[in-house]
Amino acid sequence: MDKLHHIVVVGGGAGGLELVTRLGNKLGKRQKARITLIDAVLTHVWKPLLHEVAAGSLDASTNEINFRAHARKHHYEFQLGRMSDLDRENRQITLEPFYDNEGVEVVPERHVQYDSLVIAVGSTANDFGTPGAQDHCLFLDSLAQARRFHNLMLNAFLRTNHEAKHGQPAQLPITIIGAGATGVELAAELRLASRELPVYGMNSLQPQDVSIRVIEAADRILPALPGRLSAAATRELERQHVEVLTGQPVSEVKADGVVMKDGTELPSAMTIWAAGIKAPAFLAKLDGLDTNRGNQLVVTQTLQTTADRDIFAFGDCAACPQPDSDRPVPPRAQAAHQQADTLYKTLVNRLEGREDVPFVYKDHGSLINFSRYTTVGNLMGNLSGRSMYIEGKVARLFYVSLYRMHQVALHGFLRTGVIWLMDKISRAMHPRLKLH
Repeated sequence: MDKLHHIVVVGGGAGGLELVTRLGNKLGKRQKARITLIDAVLTHVWKPLLHEVAAGSLDASTNEINFRAHARKHHYEFQLGRMSDLDRENRQITLEPFYDNEGVEVVPERHVQYDSLVIAVGSTANDFGTPGAQDHCLFLDSLAQARRFHNLMLNAFLRTNHEAKHGQPAQLPITIIGAGATGVELAAELRLASRELPVYGMNSLQPQDVSIRVIEAADRILPALPGRLSAAATRELERQHVEVLTGQPVSEVKADGVVMKDGTELPSAMTIWAAGIKAPAFLAKLDGLDTNRGNQLVVTQTLQTTADRDIFAFGDCAACPQPDSDRPVPPRAQAAHQQADTLYKTLVNRLEGREDVPFVYKDHGSLINFSRYTTVGNLMGNLSGRSMYIEGKVARLFYVSLYRMHQVALHGFLRTGVIWLMDKISRAMHPRLKLH
């Protein structure tokens, strides 16, 4: 094994896990290369689902993939650890010491050798230095944060229900800063939770007691998507009694509210930051690799870093050029999926002495899901290049298929079919909302 070409992938997100799965099945199984995945946690949950976990619409435990179990089935190795440094001359990366919940060191600092290195560590929320954001906002960058949000949300609803039951003024103002896909979809999930929880015993709580507000600095919500989609999303949020504020950024976040740029203060018992992303800060210090202002690694069209042809990066943590455009590939799940496919071909080609494959992004459209209420989106035509607006059940079918495609990439068609059936059974047997 030590003599085999060693491909190390750092980051088990959507793209990273799809990549090691295919490499393991193709190269690891046949002993043509050694494949290693490194991640700071033990399980994978598709990041676009985290807002559903936070609101309780989805039980993460039924959708988690254990890296160790998955590695065994798909012929790659897994190491638990967080990358902290890079030594390009000696072709090795450094992993931080690993500590348990009590602060006791379990595994000391380690070094991992590589022949080809792929960095796919994703992104984190970008608060743009807004005063109070780090202290008073909730974030949805990880499963741990989504679960913490869910617990805090249940406690906030319980508190409001108790106050209403005893005749006290019962108001629970929730503010979401940022009206991209995550912020908009989270607002719909929270509205669903406010209507479902009274069914499960919080019967003094009324949906109107929970006010939900979405704030966007741009002049419309979903500013990166077509205007028609933005308008449809605005109408749906307003139909669900979600207040939409656009055209003014938040200048400060306080423990009990937010301050707008014009000085207006708005009350908020729970404040969620969903405005903007950036790559992890440690990437800007990796042994001479080029990064941009958002800490993204600058890569060529073949996803190679500009300073080292044996180090690749893709997904949210990479700034990849697009032909005939001055803007990089957008940080979207479909982009990571496409890049994983391209990089898989490149890494296989390299072992066979063939050329690297350039990446060309194909935008297949966008879908926004409003919980169980509706779904809206646009699909890009392959021949005409024009988009087609869809909504309702058809859009919902396409939205669900995105996650099923991710599952097929990780498990294959047969196993994904079994998972789909188990999901149906689970939904029929369990409450519509996770209550703990």
